[in-house]
Amino acid sequence: MSEAALRLSGIEKTYNRGKPSEVPVLRGAELALMAGEVVALVAPSGAGKSTLLHIAGLLDTADGGTVEIGGEDLTHRSDKRRTEVRRAEVGFVYQFHHLLPEFTALENITLPQLANGASAGAAAARAEDLLGRVGLAPRARHRPAELSGGEQQRVAFCRALANAPRLLLADEPTGNLDPATSDIVFEVLLGLVRETGLSALIATHNPALAARMDRTVTLQDGQLT
Repeated sequence: MSEAALRLSGIEKTYNRGKPSEVPVLRGAELALMAGEVVALVAPSGAGKSTLLHIAGLLDTADGGTVEIGGEDLTHRSDKRRTEVRRAEVGFVYQFHHLLPEFTALENITLPQLANGASAGAAAARAEDLLGRVGLAPRARHRPAELSGGEQQRVAFCRALANAPRLLLADEPTGNLDPATSDIVFEVLLGLVRETGLSALIATHNPALAARMDRTVTLQDGQLT
């Protein structure tokens, strides 16, 4: 059996633990995301999909259970080690692009690589390559305000893949776009993921988008099915 890019085992998360207002969100959630697999995460609003993605991406900690990325159990590792893995192995895409407005598209993709130790030349070359793959090479020197919503989100995809992660986590990545643009942008994202061979867990409310992925998992009552 091939190694799981991401393995969640028995993930528990409760907000306001020990208080009368405590809210159990995750109740023993289990998931194995294999190398090269693209999985849709479907959940009703408020079911905890963002919490699950944050725990999977080491942005939050679970109350119980384990998180493994590339076979390494990171549940109780130091903050330094979790940050190293998050920076090098995990890419994030959100509903809103969150690009830095004062920097160009090229610079927004270059900066994460510099933070990860890449040279300026290598970082710029990879940024240009990624922008070319999503059809934005002519827009490399434009700032976010000069780009359309779909273009901004494509730059955000490139930024998420800048450090060649093994795992992509996306939270409604086309949810802020009109249906026609959403379809185009999702096709770009799926193409990038397939091309680079990484694994992806993509939260979506759109059944048509979910159907284009390898399989769908549903988060309900704190568990994945």
